[in-house]
Amino acid sequence: MTFRALVLTQGADRKVSGAIETLAEDRLPAGDVVVAIDYSTLNYKDGLVLTTGGGLVKTWPHVGGIDFAGTVETSENAAFKAGDKVVLNGYRVGELHWGGYATKARVKGEWLVKLPGSLSTRRAMAIGTAGYTSMLCVMALEKHGVDPTKGEILVTGAAGGVGSVAVAILARLGYAVVAATGRPQEGEYLKSLGATTIMDRKELTEAPDRPLLGERFAGVVDTVSGVMFARALAQVKYGGAAAVCGLAAGPSFPGSILPFILRGVSVYGIDSVMLPKAPREEAWRRLGSDLPLDKLDSTVSEAGLGDLMALAPKILKGEVRGRVVVDVSK
Repeated sequence: MTFRALVLTQGADRKVSGAIETLAEDRLPAGDVVVAIDYSTLNYKDGLVLTTGGGLVKTWPHVGGIDFAGTVETSENAAFKAGDKVVLNGYRVGELHWGGYATKARVKGEWLVKLPGSLSTRRAMAIGTAGYTSMLCVMALEKHGVDPTKGEILVTGAAGGVGSVAVAILARLGYAVVAATGRPQEGEYLKSLGATTIMDRKELTEAPDRPLLGERFAGVVDTVSGVMFARALAQVKYGGAAAVCGLAAGPSFPGSILPFILRGVSVYGIDSVMLPKAPREEAWRRLGSDLPLDKLDSTVSEAGLGDLMALAPKILKGEVRGRVVVDVSK
């Protein structure tokens, strides 16, 4: 038995190269479930793995892809049987464990989630880790008590994968969404997802450097960090909250403690990688019901395994709109 995969190697200069190869199934890493993969996707973390390894990959050669969706082929895990439709996000798959850029994967069953009946494997990858993370952000704001009556929600990096899905979910749930982007040409796209206001990111990066600005946002979904997050945090209303999940602008931000102690603002860190199974399953259940699938489809472009090496630098530069679904058969 064989399978097809994009096999990555790293040279002495740390540059990663990739080639599509046909491998024997016994090359798959250890696990108790074999999945025939239909689709994977391209995330920011995948871009790091495909270009330099990003310090995420420890052994080479490697098969990347932090997401995949497909059908269980064989299972030694009692929770799954042949024919089950499943999705995988996180657990360091695509980093420490071979991932979704292949036609087969062998993984631990505890890492898998059964797909809601309303979602096909393709739509599951249109959602992917980006959309799953978006839903976790929305759930964190809801848990805090931020509802549509409280005011506007700011989404930073709104034209990216996480941001696009967050805008669509929040709008579907009735929130007034302010979509901040450095790509003003994507304004109509963001409005089609449900954004009520488009904000040029310069309004955040060039805002006065003060720890507190005028109160505007009931909540924030931040995918960027850096100066944008600091300026956004300074505009969160009393008792509001921010859900933070990305670091496209780096891991640090020039922040102040004042929003926390003078306005009672809370910040929720969103981890999608090692999240326990129960909230993971709840997030996918919510995605099956609360994400407008017609709007999701408008965020998607499709690629094959052979396109990924060229796409990787683009996603790192913020040049990829919405979601990229990877058809692993191509």
